[in-house]
Formats: sequence, C-alpha cells, structure tokens
Amino acid sequence: MSNNSYFIKEQQRNTKRLRNLIADLPSFCEEYFRGIEHTTSILTRINYAYDLRIFFDFLTKEIDVFQDLSPFSFTLEHLDQVQVLHIEKYLEYTTYYTNPNNEEQDRQNSEMGKARKLASVRSLLSYFFKKEKINRNVAQLVDTPKLTEKPIIRLEVDEVAKLLDAVESGEKLTANQRRYHKYTKSRDLAILTLLLGTGIRISECVGLNITDFDFNNNSFKVTRKGGDQEILYYGDEVKDAILNYLEERKKIQTLPGHEDALFLSIQKKRISHRALQNLVKKYAKIVSPLKRITPHKLRSTYGTTLYQETGDIYLVADVLGHKDVNTTRKHYAAISEEKRRLAARVIKLRED
Repeated sequence: MSNNSYFIKEQQRNTKRLRNLIADLPSFCEEYFRGIEHTTSILTRINYAYDLRIFFDFLTKEIDVFQDLSPFSFTLEHLDQVQVLHIEKYLEYTTYYTNPNNEEQDRQNSEMGKARKLASVRSLLSYFFKKEKINRNVAQLVDTPKLTEKPIIRLEVDEVAKLLDAVESGEKLTANQRRYHKYTKSRDLAILTLLLGTGIRISECVGLNITDFDFNNNSFKVTRKGGDQEILYYGDEVKDAILNYLEERKKIQTLPGHEDALFLSIQKKRISHRALQNLVKKYAKIVSPLKRITPHKLRSTYGTTLYQETGDIYLVADVLGHKDVNTTRKHYAAISEEKRRLAARVIKLRED
C-alpha cells in the first residue's frame, strides 16, 4: 500500500466516523458541517461533532425549556432560544459528566477541554448567525475558561539516552514484555530514534513506507496533516537504526496490502496509532515514571532541543510542520525567557 493509499483509506474511515456522528445530531447540523468543510480538517470536524453531541444531549436533558425535545427534534428556532446561562451551565456540566452513549462511562474536562467545547458551540452559532438563520450568537458573550500555561513536558538529555538504552537492553521490562522484546527490539529502537531525531507526529510515523526513504541523502518523504507532503532530513543515528531494523523487516512476510509499510505490528501489518502510543508509554515509564511521556512529548523533546541548539524559532516551526510560527513560539519561547533570566543572574555590579 502506497503512502497516498494509506492516507486515502484513513480519510475514508474518518469520513464514515463523521457521518455517523452527524446522524446523531439535529438535522441542521448537516448543513453546518458541509459549510465548514473547506476551512477545517476532517479531525477538527469530528471533534466538533463529538462536542455538539454532548451539548445537545445536555440541553434536552438538563434545561427545562428543551426537556420535551430530543436532539433529533431540535430546530434552528430552538437554537435561537439558547441563552448565555445555558452555555455557562453546559461548561460547568462538562467538568464531570456521563458519556451520552454509555451511561456507565464517566468523563471529565480540564479548563482546556471546556474551552474546546465552548469553541465548538461558538463555531456552530457563528455559522448560522452569519447565514442569518438565527438572530443572535450568545456564545460570543460567554467567557472562555481561564487557561493556565503548562510547562513543556519533555525528556531531558540523559533521559533520552536512558530511553534508548532501555530499548536495547530490555532489562527492566516485565517477563511478559520480554517475551516479545527480541522480536520488536530493532523496530522499537528505530521508531523511538526516528521520533526523537525528527520530531514527526505519530500519524506521520504510522503512515511511513519503506519507499519514502532515500538513504543516500538521509531524507524521507512525510505526509503532513491536511495531506501536504514534505521532505525531511535525519542524522546518522536515525539512519543506522532504521537500516538495522530493515534487515529484520526483510525476513517478515507481511499481510497483503502492507508490503511497503515501514513499521509493522506483531500481526505483520502496519502498526497502529494505539500500538505506537503503548510502545512509547512502555519504555518511557521505565526511565521517567513521574512524567506522562507520549509520542507528542517526544516531538516536544525534539523541538526543545532544536531550539536550544539553534535559537531559530522559524527553523523549528518549519521542521515541525507548524503553519503558524506563533504556535511554535507559544510552546518554545519560554526557553528564551529562561536564558534572559540566566543572563541577568550572571552580571555582577559589585563584588560580594
């Protein structure tokens, strides 16, 4: 399966997911999702659909004026009756609530999660207000939950080395994990070295094919979010790890359709997002048990290291595939702040 074929299939799966979610929403939502299709990604629309399903479930169960309705019978006239107080109650409700599709499953949201849920409601109301199909957009009057800046969680230099050592030795794995370690060691080392050495996203890593790599130029082709393709470069450590893995990879008879997939699961097919997440979690827990290290945190580790070495925020943004450098600056500019503090401490005006 080619890289493009993989992403086409992924797009098809996401499209089906979105259609199923829209089927659970008021009928006017179909127009809304069609209207924002050209300005949002499929994953953004899926997240909006999940949030709106919770929103309409809340309105029809918790707000008196809508309790005779179901989400399916909710109309634009009803949407125009939504008040600021209703949305504020909704945000409070999402702090801790029950999954509408599974009453045995509880969910909770941080201020960040509630801010995203408010953004989904704002987007819906804004769309129909601009189309002059509702008379007001009360969501704009609701204050965004106050967000506190979180420090970047990443691996320190010594932790990176310990992580790769843990993969090679397998010493601190459980007995059950060690049973599979001899089969996956070279693959796991190649994956972690690639993530730490290039900063690519988990979806980009999962979608890689063998034919995406040019080992003569230490480069590979990656498909970014949105489908854009770019050429990225890697160092010799990454090259050595992948070539070593490919020697093992040659001995594996893959399932049909997965012949060109770079990273394979034990089931001899393209590795899944979940399997890659669990792989990172397994080794990271050994070297840094107090940090919740995910594939995205390895991306942060790479971005931080690159910025510390170069001081070039535009280079970091380009390599990480950020379309807006302000996204990069938001995450990594704090490092410059620390350097400025260090400079202030270094200068002595009087001898002690």
